[in-house]
Amino acid sequence: MAFTLKPKEEKFFSTLFEHAMLVREATEILHEAIADRAKIPELMVRITETEKTADEIVDRIMVKLHKTFIAPMDREDIFTLAKKLDDIIDCIKAAIERMDLYNIGEPSENIRSMSELILKCGKQVEKALFSLQDLKKERLRLQARCERIVDIEAAGDDLYRQEMGKLFRECTDAIEIIKWKEILVNLEEVLDLSEDVATSLKRVVIKYA
Repeated sequence: MAFTLKPKEEKFFSTLFEHAMLVREATEILHEAIADRAKIPELMVRITETEKTADEIVDRIMVKLHKTFIAPMDREDIFTLAKKLDDIIDCIKAAIERMDLYNIGEPSENIRSMSELILKCGKQVEKALFSLQDLKKERLRLQARCERIVDIEAAGDDLYRQEMGKLFRECTDAIEIIKWKEILVNLEEVLDLSEDVATSLKRVVIKYA
């Protein structure tokens, strides 16, 4: 069932796109934090502001859902997308908080590579939600972007397993193991949540395109 967007629907989808832009911004902040540890305190301020803005967007979406008699697509799909996008930002904030709290040392190459993948994911999520605004014309692009996110997540899984194994094999400091394990889990979760967004979007394509 293909659909074109009416003015109220455009506001709904533009709000989700606004949320996705914040996801991309959050991935950039994380990438910068891993690239330059000295910037972590100032980046904590930035990610906190980004999270606050994202929470406000979720509130706006919930109000719109409550007030709109007929939503442009399944309310559960809209809610799921908003929740997953917000969870990505929350998870990125948690990773940066741990980096700040634990006063981490130099990140490994695998962790730097994971941050590169997360950065790519953020860009694809933003592009995918842009495509959602005109699903009739953008269906194929949206599907391609979702598949790209899935591929990035799979590459991240490989890096996660490699780094976790290396951490337990080679690190002799139990405290350092705990620090990096928790940060690694956060990074992996960011990629998993991005894949969840892609899965939700693919479901939307099947329903409405």
